[in-house]
Amino acid sequence: MPRTSPFDGLRFAFGTLTVFPVRVTRWDREAARGGMLCAPLAGLAVGAAAAGLGLVLLVLGAGAPLAAVATVAVPAVLTRGLHLDGLADTADGLGSGKPAEDALRIMKQSDIGPFGVITLVLVLAGQAAALAQSYGTSWTRGACAAVLSATVARLALTLAARAGVPAARPEGLGAAVAGVVPVRAAAAAGLLVALAAAAAGGAWGPYGAVRAVLAVVLALAAAEALLRHCTRRLGGITGDVFGGLAETAATAVLVVVSLG
Repeated sequence: MPRTSPFDGLRFAFGTLTVFPVRVTRWDREAARGGMLCAPLAGLAVGAAAAGLGLVLLVLGAGAPLAAVATVAVPAVLTRGLHLDGLADTADGLGSGKPAEDALRIMKQSDIGPFGVITLVLVLAGQAAALAQSYGTSWTRGACAAVLSATVARLALTLAARAGVPAARPEGLGAAVAGVVPVRAAAAAGLLVALAAAAAGGAWGPYGAVRAVLAVVLALAAAEALLRHCTRRLGGITGDVFGGLAETAATAVLVVVSLG
């Protein structure tokens, strides 16, 4: 058994969930557990990069809509579009109405069907519109929304990898991380992110803190609803389902933060 390093989890998280030049040195269950617990940190880095580009464009004179589109594009680039691809594949599989085995086969195909295309268009449009609303209200509010959405999107993966959630296939990322995170550790990660969100939202007063926590809670609830549906329909989670969960949570955060 290789000696455990505290950086194994970080390497796993950044190496599998981003395009940052990090080499994954271990692919065992212990490294996967650490990686899924560190997933929100990978999201924090992605969100910071997205917010940074949005703010740069605003400083250069761009309008809120352009800054929002650029902000939405950054996570897609920094994940090689894997989460968006997973969202589309999950939509095609679930939308097919076929039994689990056939739905999983549809999800594994390289092409994107009508359900996937429609879902991608609506989700990306919703994310950009919500971010434009937040940037239009306050540059810092838009930037915080971008960081929070990316972080919570990866937190949804941490919770989806908790013990008791099975894999739908015996291979792939879903099988590698299914059930690796203890329930208490997943809950602790969720609490830490919620507290950090409250602290950041507190910059806009008590209502800002409450809205930030509400965004986290509602986003995780939406992701949990999708997770349970996929578990019932498909028999468990897959890498594609992880992508769908991440994009669902990210969109929910952006919408909630943009309101009010």
